[in-house]
Amino acid sequence: MELKALREQREKLYKELSAAVAGLTNEKGEVRSFSDDEQKSFDAKKAEIEKLDAQIKSISEVRDLEIKEPVSAPKAVEKTAEDTEADKVKAEERAFIEYLRSGKAMEYRADSEKRDTNWTPDANGAVIPSSIANKIIEEVKNISPIYAMSTKYNIGGTLSIPYYDESDGKITVGYQEEFSEITGSAGSLKSITLKGFLVGALTKVSKSLMNNAQFDILGYVVDKLAEAVALWIDNEIINGTESKIEGLSKAKNVITAAEATGVTIDELIDLQDTVPDIYQPGCCWVMGRKMRSAIRKLKDGDGNLLLNKDATSKWGYTLLGRPVYLTDAVGMEARKPAILYGDFSGLAVKITENFNIEVLREKYAEQHALGVVAWLEMDSKIENEEKIAVLKLGEA
Repeated sequence: MELKALREQREKLYKELSAAVAGLTNEKGEVRSFSDDEQKSFDAKKAEIEKLDAQIKSISEVRDLEIKEPVSAPKAVEKTAEDTEADKVKAEERAFIEYLRSGKAMEYRADSEKRDTNWTPDANGAVIPSSIANKIIEEVKNISPIYAMSTKYNIGGTLSIPYYDESDGKITVGYQEEFSEITGSAGSLKSITLKGFLVGALTKVSKSLMNNAQFDILGYVVDKLAEAVALWIDNEIINGTESKIEGLSKAKNVITAAEATGVTIDELIDLQDTVPDIYQPGCCWVMGRKMRSAIRKLKDGDGNLLLNKDATSKWGYTLLGRPVYLTDAVGMEARKPAILYGDFSGLAVKITENFNIEVLREKYAEQHALGVVAWLEMDSKIENEEKIAVLKLGEA
């Protein structure tokens, strides 16, 4: 405020001096001299302006010497664990894409990026990109609902899962008399054993596609491998293979239909009621396309269709209040179950998520392509028989 007042005072004096000088010239352009009094007033105002200039300069210089707070450098943004993991995933993905396209390990932008990346091509071309493997596993869950709903154990080696079996006897509860013995009975503690069977999935990628910078090579590889693995897993955990993965093939709750070409409403109700009510909220139907077509023609006693389209259901249809999932692993052939029903968390699946991915660059060179193979270990068995029921068609 002090400087402002001084500057305003100077401006006022300057205007007065300018007016005095202008008054020396008359209308005819003739210039006269200051009178003695005018000259004294002019000199006094000029001296006052010079004094004000000196004051303004001094004050300004003093203010320039004031201690000012140093401008602090912007604080570095500390990365969270999620940010660090995201950077690691991006680095792994870039490395994998670069290796697919050129066969060379990626040149990292910083030592920290190389250190944090769990991706190392070795002499035979095998690589372990954990983020790519996780993408494939997540996509498998999206494609195969049965696998997604199963209880998964991500453990290497042989795994024993204990369970309580009351099939040979339950704990007895009843009225008793004093001094009389209680007849006791109980179930037994049993276990299922899950091993690790080696599984491989191969997809071939055109080099022409890879050379196209706009082609999403990572998405293509992930989708193709996930689709192949999911379809294979669907078939194995439903039908199993002798001396390999058992899956649902040894289910104990089995209903056999009277006909070989279809089922009745009563048989569907019997199959659903095989599963205790406590597990019903998590249940769904699993069937093939032909079986669904046959059931769509069934009607109840009032002429209402049994199978209904339902936009709120996961897969678009509901049957007796539960969603219907279609898969080619279930069918009307004699070797396949016709319908599965249950809460598939009763199925145990052991799978190694950190599986290997191997890039085959030379094997398909003559086809102008390269192969990408995913290797994993897997096994599956039922760990809760009460949650799952199977319907098979009768003999022709």
